Amino acid sequence: MSDRLLVITGSLVLLTGVAAGAFGAHGLKRVIDPSMMSVWQTAVLYQLVHGLGMLALAALGARFGSPLLSYAGIFMFAGIIIFSGSLYTLVLSQIKWLGAVTPIGGLAFLIAWALVALAAYRAS
Repeated sequence: MSDRLLVITGSLVLLTGVAAGAFGAHGLKRVIDPSMMSVWQTAVLYQLVHGLGMLALAALGARFGSPLLSYAGIFMFAGIIIFSGSLYTLVLSQIKWLGAVTPIGGLAFLIAWALVALAAYRAS
């Protein structure tokens, strides 16, 4: 994922994360139980944090120039789709087995951050 694509994707992830947060606060708060609201908020939090992470990767790309950062961006985006996406879908659909998919997104986040650390370690 190029630095430019990381900025575009990260920005769109942040835009949709803010929208999801607002939807949760204003549209869902009265129609779902508090435990599901907490699940929604977790999805929003991880989406926003990793959207910022994607922007940070673009900045680090200029500093380190490592292809590992591109892979980290791919894993971060996949993590957002799988982790946050499965939680959003769980809340909206009440399909409980989707909770079993969420850790795959968490693993993608862990791989992304490990790649960032490795890129920095290998930098001259």
